[in-house]
Amino acid sequence: MSFFCSISGEPPQDPVVSSKSGHVYERRLILKYITENGTDPITGDKLEESDLISVKANPKTAPPRPPNATSIPALLQTLQNEWDATMLETFALRQQYNSLRQELSYALYAQDAAQRVVARLIKERDAAREALSSVAATMNVEVPAAGGDVEMAESAEAGGLPAEVLKQIDETHQKLSAQRKKRKAPEGYATAEDVKGFAPKHAIPSLHSPSPAGINSLAVSTKNPSQFLTGGNDKVVQIYDRSTDKVVAQLKGHTKKVTHVAFREHQDEPTLVLSGGADKIAKVWAHDTVSGEYIPKATIRTHKAEVTGLVVHPSSTLMALGSADRTWSLHDLTNFNQVFRSPESEEPFHSLGVHPDGTLVALGTPGGMIQVFDIRTGALAASLQPEGTAPFTVNTLSFSENGYHLAAPDSLSSVAVWDLRKPKIAKSISLGENFKVNRVAYDISAGFLGVAGNEGLRVFAHKSWEELVRFEDGGEVTDFVFGEAGKEIWGVTGREVRIWGAAS
Repeated sequence: MSFFCSISGEPPQDPVVSSKSGHVYERRLILKYITENGTDPITGDKLEESDLISVKANPKTAPPRPPNATSIPALLQTLQNEWDATMLETFALRQQYNSLRQELSYALYAQDAAQRVVARLIKERDAAREALSSVAATMNVEVPAAGGDVEMAESAEAGGLPAEVLKQIDETHQKLSAQRKKRKAPEGYATAEDVKGFAPKHAIPSLHSPSPAGINSLAVSTKNPSQFLTGGNDKVVQIYDRSTDKVVAQLKGHTKKVTHVAFREHQDEPTLVLSGGADKIAKVWAHDTVSGEYIPKATIRTHKAEVTGLVVHPSSTLMALGSADRTWSLHDLTNFNQVFRSPESEEPFHSLGVHPDGTLVALGTPGGMIQVFDIRTGALAASLQPEGTAPFTVNTLSFSENGYHLAAPDSLSSVAVWDLRKPKIAKSISLGENFKVNRVAYDISAGFLGVAGNEGLRVFAHKSWEELVRFEDGGEVTDFVFGEAGKEIWGVTGREVRIWGAAS
């Protein structure tokens, strides 16, 4: 029985067989192929020289005459090398040809499927527009022109605020600033001694999906303090009721992790759930009191990079957004239109906070600077930057409720309290060289300052700066809020929401 090389198709002079595929090859051809590709030329499996087994013929069988036995060995060796190269190249081209044919067939199939989907969507869009036109004609309302998008886009560039919005901000400012000096902690509010006695009280585990795991943001309802809102790495906004230990709603729509969440609860108006994410958008859902469900109301696509800050304005009619695209914006929560967008700054914004009187917005940058803008004009009011510190990112900041102070990191492992009346740093709190700050927040009484990081949560008394309590039982805390009357502190550790408070 004769053997033929699987590459050249000729009887091999030095036959070898692959122990993995069983194919026969000329030794010199297969060694060249392994050196260049490292795989079996027929099956594509990984192949090494040690996987080749020599084929020993019967001694009575005369092997093919080697080239060096001819009368012109040099010429034949040259011709042999050319032949080998031609065979290897032909084999490689044949493999490429088959691969391209397969790729082309897949591409044609995908194109055909995509055309069918597009045709179906266009048909559904036209039907929806026709239905909308009929409803609009019946209700005598204006319909957007064909091609209009129901999602909220850029409707107001840098310029001035609309007169009606400016009036709301001024009225809010006058009302709240007049009460600033009179602001005191509500009766029955937690004292420093109460906070010192706080201990782990409750833990709600296994929130959101385990892959990818993690909660990035937390908000607690003021109307119903047992309900809280979380945004996770699984792209979902989740509403949970502590009193029933059940998930109230899972709100989907983001395509990347959710980094910020907030409630908008204002008098008799529907409760709004707000969220911002790494997918560059902010979303709004409204609570339907009849069905109890949360209905999508708007998708805001103003920014061109990750949304790094989301805060409800003290008037409860506006929402402020900060972004890594170096701009910040304001949006009307009655119609979800954009009313202002700032010009591009020199640096991206990584955090955002709104003054309790509603006239200032502060934004943190990756260069360690805090830029404070006048909301009414969009003009830069102040730039705050610690002196003599190494570069760091201001990834979180918080105004005190009385409006006099602003807390923010002043290094990788310390927090500064800025006196906005000077302005200068009134106090710098060192947290230890291994501490990494994730979140700072004042309570509504401006009596306590909380700092969350990779080593847990710490609470300090304002003015005396005494450390009242620290919680390290859950490891890293990514976000936290002070609960009703300051009697509880809610924090996020991994996929858990932990609650600390006075022992029952």
